Parts: sequence; structure tokens; C-alpha cells
Amino acid sequence: MEALIPVINKLQDVFNTVGADIIQLPQIVVVGTQSSGKSSVLESLVGRDILPRGTGIVTRRPLILQLVHIDPDDRRKTSEENGIDGEEWGKFLHTKNKIYTDFEEIRQEIEAETERISGINKGISDEPIHLKIFSPHVVNLTLVDLPGITKVPVGDQPKDIEILIRELILKYISNPNSIILAVTAANTDMATSEALKVAREVDPDGRRTLAVVTKLDLMDAGTDAMDVLMGRVIPVKLGIIGVVNRSQLDINQKKSVADSIRDEHAFLQKKYPSLANRNGTKFLAKTLNRLLMHHIRDCLPELKTRINVLAAQYQSLLNSYGNPVDDKSATLLQLITKFAAEYCNTIEGTAKYIETAELCGGARICYIFHETFGRTLESVDPLGGLTTIDVLTAIRNATGPRPALFVPEVSFELLVKRQIKRLEEPSLRCVELVHEEMQRIIQHCSNYSTQELLRFPKLHDAIVEVVTSLLRRRLPVTNDMVHNLVAIELAYINTKHPDFADACGLMNNNIEEQRRNRLRDLPPAVPRDKAAASGSQSAPVSDQVDSGTGSWRGMLRKGEEMSAGDRTMSLAPPSANPQRGHAVNLLDVPVPVSRKLSAREQRDCEVIERLIKSYFLIVRKNIQDSVPKAVMHFLVNHVKDCLQSELVGQLYKTTLLNDLLTESEDMAQRRNEAADMLKALQKASQVIAEIRETHLW
Repeated sequence: MEALIPVINKLQDVFNTVGADIIQLPQIVVVGTQSSGKSSVLESLVGRDILPRGTGIVTRRPLILQLVHIDPDDRRKTSEENGIDGEEWGKFLHTKNKIYTDFEEIRQEIEAETERISGINKGISDEPIHLKIFSPHVVNLTLVDLPGITKVPVGDQPKDIEILIRELILKYISNPNSIILAVTAANTDMATSEALKVAREVDPDGRRTLAVVTKLDLMDAGTDAMDVLMGRVIPVKLGIIGVVNRSQLDINQKKSVADSIRDEHAFLQKKYPSLANRNGTKFLAKTLNRLLMHHIRDCLPELKTRINVLAAQYQSLLNSYGNPVDDKSATLLQLITKFAAEYCNTIEGTAKYIETAELCGGARICYIFHETFGRTLESVDPLGGLTTIDVLTAIRNATGPRPALFVPEVSFELLVKRQIKRLEEPSLRCVELVHEEMQRIIQHCSNYSTQELLRFPKLHDAIVEVVTSLLRRRLPVTNDMVHNLVAIELAYINTKHPDFADACGLMNNNIEEQRRNRLRDLPPAVPRDKAAASGSQSAPVSDQVDSGTGSWRGMLRKGEEMSAGDRTMSLAPPSANPQRGHAVNLLDVPVPVSRKLSAREQRDCEVIERLIKSYFLIVRKNIQDSVPKAVMHFLVNHVKDCLQSELVGQLYKTTLLNDLLTESEDMAQRRNEAADMLKALQKASQVIAEIRETHLW
């Protein structure tokens, strides 16, 4: 099982080549406050001085450190192949294949790379530095050193430095495949450990947290860390390990890590004899190696699944980018044909990609016809904007200078045309809405149906322009047809329409019934035959005009009755008394805005209003049926039928091939990146398959 860690290192190398961190690999993340001894712990594990040292914040970028144990035979073979003189060496990802055998040079490179990104005045960055150390004296580990938790900004650090560092730490320890190494100094209170506090936020059960207590030799005289190391103060499931760091004096005096480890062992034997074999740097290295191996074993099934899923996703992404174009003529024709087919299928509702968030294409056009347009027409009041005074004025204006015996037909036509005209605006708005939806279908096809067009932005723009131009040309034609539909209704008011004749006959019967009721209610002193005779006095004259009982003239004739008091009522009272000698200007006599209508006026207005409503409903029904048909014929179906030929005629030209099939600048780059990532994922899958074959998993 020891070979599992090199496998993870190999996977890390695979994904480093493509610069991606989409796979969360098992690793050990070192967390602690500033100057808690994190860097000293890492150097003890490496056995070399490789990290920048100093006061204040030193680690200002994440350092991903891979320790690779090499056997003597492998070391000699690698040394001969690469011309390496030494048993230990290091490699940075950002310096490619350059090999460092001088560890002082490695430390200087870390400082230089940190300053290159983070600046020279204590700034931090979340861009990691990748370093791999090969040595026969290390165990296989992958560690991440992070900036220490701090409270007060210094130098050019931002005011929210504490929040930035905290977010950076949480980014790494939130990885469920990571082990958290919480470092706390022994000369501080364990209960106030910031490292353990932040670790518990993401690992409340403590299943992947290991505590390290540093600086055991710096505790106050008369105190020890026995209770802390035994877990009596703060219990930690994976354990608590104490270590002794090199002091700053030791570092200044160039005390080696090996000498420091020997002194650490002697200190533990003297101070903590019963715990010496379960503490110290060597025991920490073995424990971390064991924990990481078991953790890797537990994570591999999920890791394998994740890699396979990503491989499938990147394969699909690569397919969507398409292959480089060989036959441009065939490719152009294929793309044009596919777009035209998808456009028509979206209208018909047979598209491959069905929109689920909102109505689209033909479904939306249907909604416009029967919901939007239909409800709008139904909401139009047949008598809207028409007052009783308007009706009465129209009747009087249509009679001319002579009083009329009957309501003139001209007044009905004048008023009903005015109401029918109101149907034109919603009808034209219906055309506009359908045109907008036809325009939206273009974008829908580009986004969901023919993603290949994204490869060729010029072709995409050209197709959009051709379809938009076709729609623009059909819009005035369709508007003219809809305008004509309303004009046709205005051109001839068909009072012989069957539905209108039935309505007139029904109203005729109602008025006759009302006349009989009035006769029945007359006082006994008035002879009914005289009242009936006066009510039908003009019947013979009207019969000469129109004897049809179903006509609206007959309805007016049969319902005519007017009291003597109503006949003497003046429409406009005189404004001056002629007996006083003042001249009266009849043109200045005002017409009252509102007054009580006579019985005949009220009856005439009521009849006209009923006739207008009846005829308006007939016309509205015609418009509601004919406008959608006109829009479908002149706009929707015409575009569907002509789209393919229009696109081919405008775009399928030899002179345009090279220009239209020019890929976007970043398409080739994205295709290469997707291919590299897919290759890395396939290689990672092979690595995991090898684990199965060797029975390591």
C-alpha cells in the first residue's frame, strides 16, 4: 500500500501539465497561526532547509510540496539519465525541467517566485508554487504549506488580510480528500488554537484532522505538555503529536535538520520518556505517511468516478468544438441546411432541444394567437369610448335639416365603423409579437441547436443577417394584409348578415313586447284603441319603406311611441327673453352636456347601441379568426418555405467560403485545451486502472 502515494503524485503530475485543479487529490494541508512553527515542521519532514525564513509573514503563497522517496537503484539510474550529481534534488513546475541539487537555490527560487506574484512588501496570493523533492531520506507525502493566520495587516497588505488568508485556508481544507495538519505552539493555550478552530469548521467530526504541538522546549519552567499530548485538554481523533523546532539561533548558526532531530529525540526521552516513542518528527512523518495512504485508499473509488465523469464531459465538449475543416464547401452547406432545419423544427415543435424554462417557437406563436391576441380582442368593449350623447349627436347629424320619422341608417354605419377601427391596433400588435418571436428563434437555434455555428462567428452573423432581412421584408406585407382585413370589414356593413338579422329580430320582438306592456299599464280613462292607433299611426308609411319584420328599421317603427310632454321638451333652453328687446343669436345657444333624454331619444340610442354591439361582435369574431391565418400564411409559413433557399442563395458562394468559415480566435485554443485535458484524464484513468491490476486497491 506504500505505492499508493507515488500514484497520487503521478496523478498530480498529470494534472499539473494542463494547469488544472478540477480534481481534488488527497493531500496534507498545514494550517497554523503566523510563526507557530509550520515551516519548521515541513523542513523537518524534508530534512533540508528549503523554505524562506524571517520575522512576520513569510509564507505568502500556497506551496504544494511533493516528497518522493527514491531507492538507491532508482536514484543512480535517474542521476545517470539526467546528469544529476547528488542523492537529493528538487524540481519546480514553473521552471519546467530544470533540476535543483542545491537546496539553498531552491529556497531562493521560492522567494523569487513569491515576490514575482505577491510583491516584495508582505502581499499574499492564492496562486500556488509546485515543488517536488526527490530523496532517499523522505517518506512519500504531498503537503500544502499555507500563509499563517494573522490579525493585523502590515506593509502593503490589504486591510482585510485576515479574511483573505482565512478564505485561502478554507479553500484548501474544504477539500474532503485532504488531511488537515493543525499546528499549535506549546507555549500558547490549546483551547485558543486558531488552527483547530478553523479545522473544526470544515471537519466538525475530526475525522481528518491531526494536531501538531510545536516548540515543546519553550514552555514556561515548571510546566509541561503532558495533558495536551494525552488529549486531555482538546481531544483530536487522529491524534496529537509534539515536536521540537529549531530556534532562530540554531538556524542562524546553520544547525542541520538531522542534528535538530537527534536533539529532539534526546529532549523527548528526558522530558517525556513515556511518550517519546509517540512524538517527534520521525513519528510524525510515519503517521502522516500512514494516514495519507489510508486516506488515498478510501478516496480512490470516488476519485475514479470523478475522473470518468470529467472525461466524458470533456469528450462531449471537444466534440462540440468540432474537427478542423477540410471540405469547406460541404461544411458550409451542411451548417446552412442544419440551421434551416432546426429553425423550422423549432416552429413545428419537433426540435431536438426542447426549451423547458419558457414557451418558445411555435408554442409561443400559438400562445400569442389564442391567449395574448384573443384575450386582447375580447377585452375591447364594443361600446368603448362611445357615450350616449355621441350616439344621439350622430343620429341628429345624420337627419339633416328635417326631423326624421325613423333613425337614419347612416348614423349606425358611422358609429359601428368607428368601433370596428379599434380592432386594427391589436391586430397589428399581434403581427409584431409573432415577428419578434421569429427573431428570437434565431438565437435559440444558435445557442441550443447548432453549436457548431459558435466556431464560425462570421457565418453565424451572416445567417442572422439573412434571416433577419427575410423577416424584415415580410413584416410590411403581413401588416398590409392585416390592415386590409380591417379595411374589408369597414368597406361594407352587411346588415343582412345572418347573425345580425337574428339579433335584430330578437330585439324587434323585445321592443314589441315592451310596447304592449306600456299599453297594458295605461290609465282606464285612455281608450286602448286610441292609444294603439296613435302608436301605429305611421305604420302604413313605414310599410312602404320596409315591410320586413326582421329588419332593424322595422324594429324602430314598431317600437315608436312618444308622450306629449316628451315631444314638447326642448333640447336647449333659450338663453335670452325676446320680449325684452334683446336680439337672440341662435348660434350662441349652448348644447347641454347632460340632461334627461326623451323617451324616443332614449329608445333610439338604446337600439343603436344594441345594433352596434351585435355587429361589432360579428366583426370581432371574423378578425380573431382571420388575422392569425394571415400571419401564418404571409409571415410564418413563407419564412419556413423560403429560408433554406434564401440562405443558400445569399451565402453559398465560392468567394465567401474562406471568410465565413474562419474560426474565432480562441476556438482553436479552447479545442487544444480540451484535448489536453481529455488526454490527462484518460492518462489518470489508466493510472488508477494500474492500481487495480497490482492489487494496491
